[in-house]
Amino acid sequence: MLVIVGVLVLAFFVARNCQQEQVRLTEDQAIVIAERQVNFEPDRTQIRLLRQGLNSKPYWIVSLSIPGERDDTYRRLATVQIDAKTGEVVDVNRDF
Repeated sequence: MLVIVGVLVLAFFVARNCQQEQVRLTEDQAIVIAERQVNFEPDRTQIRLLRQGLNSKPYWIVSLSIPGERDDTYRRLATVQIDAKTGEVVDVNRDF
């Protein structure tokens, strides 16, 4: 029983390390790629790493915005989904 628990713990850490290795693109690189996809200079930038699918493929989701006159509005807003392993732009949503 102790051996099985040990193997499971080892498998967990190995799988976790393999997932981290899949992220080859840094946050800063993802932001530069995202900014190339829009035709405005953002005042605000938010970024998060999201894993999708059965194999937990990593994507950077970058939000670029220029706030509106009120706190709950935007003059410009775009979100860019980037493959965190290859740097390929997967999707761009623009809400101007």
